[in-house]
Amino acid sequence: MTPFEGFDLSDFWEEPGDCARKNYIEPPPTAEVIRQVEKELGYKLPESYIVLMQVQNGGFSKKSAFPTSTPTSWADDHIAIEGFLSIGWDKTYSLCGRMGSRFMIEEWGYPDIGIAICDCPSAGHDMVFLDYRECGPQGEPKVVHIDQEDDYYITPLADSFEAFIRGLVDEEDYWDDEDDEEQEEE
Repeated sequence: MTPFEGFDLSDFWEEPGDCARKNYIEPPPTAEVIRQVEKELGYKLPESYIVLMQVQNGGFSKKSAFPTSTPTSWADDHIAIEGFLSIGWDKTYSLCGRMGSRFMIEEWGYPDIGIAICDCPSAGHDMVFLDYRECGPQGEPKVVHIDQEDDYYITPLADSFEAFIRGLVDEEDYWDDEDDEEQEEE
């Protein structure tokens, strides 16, 4: 099956601003870059992650919320993501960058269950990971939210990266009337 069949990836990414270009976006990954990043991280990247990063390698998506059935430190019914880590080493928020996956595990104490792929608006206090615990390092990982503020509690999000992408919704869907009024005043 072809990743993202029937899903329009051309409208997935926000127009890159200075922050995205400076901290997230790298050139599209070559086969050699992908191989080296996988070797360094010790995990095979999902084909759907690679396909998405070939459209734009990291940055901010237009839809930045994912519904949850259990509360997190962010909200009672969803998580929010800031940006997607690119496949590479050069940007601060790339998989192997200064604030990449290994940094989050080794320096911030996140559980070593896979690969950090999205940071969240909390500035490192929660992250989205590819979870390889059930499938092993060469399998198709699930996607989970890990909440550092709640003793690294793991909330399952999706059975695959593609399902995670397809399940993202607009953060505005969660604004209540009070939030809408505040936004209008700004």
